[in-house]
Amino acid sequence: MTRLTTGQPSPAGACYDGKGVNFTLFSSHAEWVELCIFDEAGQEHRFDMPGRSGDIWHGYLAGAKPGLRYGYRVHGPWEPSKGLRFNPAKLLLDPCAHRVDGDVKDDPLFHIGHDEPDHRDSAPVAPKSVVVSDAYDWEDDAPPNIPWGITVIYEAHVKGLTWLHPAIPEEIRGTYRALGHPVMIDYFKQLGITTLELMPVAHFAHEPRLLRLGLSNYWGYNPLAMFALEPRYATHPDRARDEFRDAVKALHQAGIEVILDIVLNHSAELDLDGPTLSLRGIDNPGYYWIRENGDYYNWTGCGNTLNLSHPAVADYAHACLKYWVETYHVDGFRFDLATVMGRTPTFSQQAPLFEAIKNCPVLSRVKLIAEPWDVGEGGYQVGNFPPLFAEWNDHFRDAARRFWLTRDLSLGDMAGRIAGSDDLFKRSGRLPSASINLVTAHDGFTLRDCVCFNQKHNEANGEENRDGTNNNHSFNHGIEGLESNQHIMERRRASVHALLTTLLLSQGTPMLLAGDEHGHSQHGNNNAYCQDNPLTWLDWKQANSGLTHFTAALIRLRHTIPALTADRWWEEGDGNVRWLNKEAQPLEAHEWQHGIPCLQILLSDKWLMTFNATDNVVDFVLPDGEWRAIPPFAGADNPVVMAVWHGPAHGVCAFKR
Repeated sequence: MTRLTTGQPSPAGACYDGKGVNFTLFSSHAEWVELCIFDEAGQEHRFDMPGRSGDIWHGYLAGAKPGLRYGYRVHGPWEPSKGLRFNPAKLLLDPCAHRVDGDVKDDPLFHIGHDEPDHRDSAPVAPKSVVVSDAYDWEDDAPPNIPWGITVIYEAHVKGLTWLHPAIPEEIRGTYRALGHPVMIDYFKQLGITTLELMPVAHFAHEPRLLRLGLSNYWGYNPLAMFALEPRYATHPDRARDEFRDAVKALHQAGIEVILDIVLNHSAELDLDGPTLSLRGIDNPGYYWIRENGDYYNWTGCGNTLNLSHPAVADYAHACLKYWVETYHVDGFRFDLATVMGRTPTFSQQAPLFEAIKNCPVLSRVKLIAEPWDVGEGGYQVGNFPPLFAEWNDHFRDAARRFWLTRDLSLGDMAGRIAGSDDLFKRSGRLPSASINLVTAHDGFTLRDCVCFNQKHNEANGEENRDGTNNNHSFNHGIEGLESNQHIMERRRASVHALLTTLLLSQGTPMLLAGDEHGHSQHGNNNAYCQDNPLTWLDWKQANSGLTHFTAALIRLRHTIPALTADRWWEEGDGNVRWLNKEAQPLEAHEWQHGIPCLQILLSDKWLMTFNATDNVVDFVLPDGEWRAIPPFAGADNPVVMAVWHGPAHGVCAFKR
């Protein structure tokens, strides 16, 4: 085999130039790095990396082509108390691998050792990095560039969205190809969403604990290779990259954006008892936040935390994000546990990764959404992210549920959330769209379960129902479970309508959980991360078409109301909003905090919403003028009333002048 020459210190990872492959690897503490090439027979060939520029090790292999499998063995000191855990017996994935061959099994060969290194060779079971060519014909693809003011996000799981869809060809259900199938594109357009947000599609691993329980990591928040596309969602692993790009291209042609949920806060190596797969063996104290005793700071709840304040690790994350935009044409990212991105270790808006994104001509123009918390001290940072970021707003979620379900929220607090949560986001030039409004997400109850269960029911997860939050602000309306009498079923339906109306007719950016629009239930499981089965797959045959039409009508109505699409803060007297009591008079101070939960909201001087969150019949006096009700399910050209009632006298109505 051709010898390895010095090569270049960039770009990151393995880069094919048509004549060979340039390999680079960051490690500031390594003493010696071996590139390990695996031939077609599985035979390993080792090469010393001949070049080093600063902390970047590099080499060039002439004649190497896409499809070549490789890994690294990294030599250095074994000093666990300092976080140094080099062990060349462990074959390591390239952190920048663009494709991975093989899965992570529950195998002791992945153990790196505690006090002493484990000298068993992991190569026989280790996944291998694979060289790829990024060539692809994008034709005339262009980003839809949906303005934030009209953005409606639809959060979905690639497999769960289409696995049971009877109109999708069976051989492509649950795959990237299904996302771009005309059946799904027609559905997205009829529903009215503008932006498809996909749960993780970067290559992930199943935790050994789950494998021992016969479960798997269905959600995918356990990243193995952050540059690599997950092959499980392809019709064949060799076609994954093109199938995903085909889907993105088709969605773009339909005017629909694609945002990726990405995990840049921890890795699948987990805690010290977890498998050593890549970063731990390459430069443990460089990639991770390390305690003084050599253990990990676990600010993610997953065993380790990436140190994105380290310049090289921030560069790694920045390169990863750019790669997804440039190679796969994605339109933005939702960042899981995003407080980690700003840890220095305290949270800072000027953290290295934030600055790199702000100064990047590629990343500064895409949509960026933060899940604004982690589990460490000072981890809750809602409203504190840099201006480029929008943020998941759990204040909105809890307020909507408390107002309609548990009835322990004042009019003033609810109005603040409807108005875009200006107490949190009206700073540093941020706009109302910075508030990502949600009433449900993948993590927690589905919308149907919010109105059917008072308690979580997570026994199937194998943790004796200890996992998942207990703070759900849900209400079963008198009977626990999906089945009930007609009276309770009607009240549940009305609660669902009220929550959807509040979500889709509030200032800010609404996010809809896939399946909520047709009544999907997880039977009370509010942490279904390990349930790859009918509990989480959307059952399109049982979909509530009436609820789907209702949701689509709400989205259409939203797009007709300037006060909701202009993405400007509402100001007193600007004609965007008037807050009125049931007598159509401005609310007095005591009514905001202690009045009955009845409210009228006049938007753009044309559209009127009336809220009645009591159990009683309440007479409303409408403002002066002629009003016509907006019946359900009608389009903007034939305005009708959205009547949402909890029983005979509880709910929301919408009227148009």
